[in-house]
Amino acid sequence: MVAFPDNESCNVAGRYEPEGAENHEETEAKSKDAKKSRNRCIVWRNVILMFLLHTGALYAIILIPKAHPFTWIWSYMCFIVTALGVTAGAHRLWSHRSYKAKLPLRIFLAAANSMAFQNDIFEWSRDHRAHHKYSETDADPHNAVRGFFFAHIGWLFVRKHKDVIEKGKRLDVSDLLADPVVVFQRKYYKTSVVVMCFLLPTLVPWYFWGESIWNSYFLASILRYTISLNVAWLVNSAAHMYGNRPYDRNINPRENRFVTLGAIGEGFHNFHHTFPFDYSASEFGLRLNPTTCFIDLMCWLGLAGSRKKATPEMIKARKLRTGDGSA
Repeated sequence: MVAFPDNESCNVAGRYEPEGAENHEETEAKSKDAKKSRNRCIVWRNVILMFLLHTGALYAIILIPKAHPFTWIWSYMCFIVTALGVTAGAHRLWSHRSYKAKLPLRIFLAAANSMAFQNDIFEWSRDHRAHHKYSETDADPHNAVRGFFFAHIGWLFVRKHKDVIEKGKRLDVSDLLADPVVVFQRKYYKTSVVVMCFLLPTLVPWYFWGESIWNSYFLASILRYTISLNVAWLVNSAAHMYGNRPYDRNINPRENRFVTLGAIGEGFHNFHHTFPFDYSASEFGLRLNPTTCFIDLMCWLGLAGSRKKATPEMIKARKLRTGDGSA
């Protein structure tokens, strides 16, 4: 999720008609008109910004051979921190409360989340809870039923469906508002994004090993940011369409190894939607799951604890009851 979309809805609610008051053709025509009306509510600011961002990222690829090798390493390090701000932070800690983190770790994850620039923790977590509660409906911010493009990036190009706003208001987010780290980050979000997402990644290579500001900005900021956005979006798109469903064949989310590799452990999506409380978001623990490794390390250091996990018995029973037999 990214911090560009306008939350305002422009969907036109239809009048109530008694059941049977119109024929099938009229109903179908109204449905098509509603979809057309919805899809015309384009947020052109977002379209332009995303076009410029991706154009800048393509240009940045040309600069890779010209940059210092330390800049490559630094850009990758920033990518990992960016990813952890979403996966270990906004997702597993704040959205699902799948483990507990002490204040120093929460501060680090909040700073990393600002580096990710995918909406502040409060909004990200609220929308993600809506995604789970109303998955694949109009109340799901990136409803995959509307197609790959919409689930991946298109949902940012149009105003939110009214159901996302209305049903999102019914969610209990009191725990988020009770966390001073979340409240502080939300209050100073724009400033923290400028510093963490753009200034810090750009200035470190320039100051410490003499990289040009130009190369630093396009590689450590623009290219890193664009890649991190797209691997996060693949969880919404590819992981809801391609892969097997060994835990619950009745839902769309899939196990997708390609997404798992890019999103540092978030591609075990059929498991995650079946057991959303599990801190590892996977049956397999540390395997292909750097986020789980990070959380376990934080627990070993005494900065985190109370990890929630689905038991092997629970997983086996669920596979037998609702799985597609693929595992």
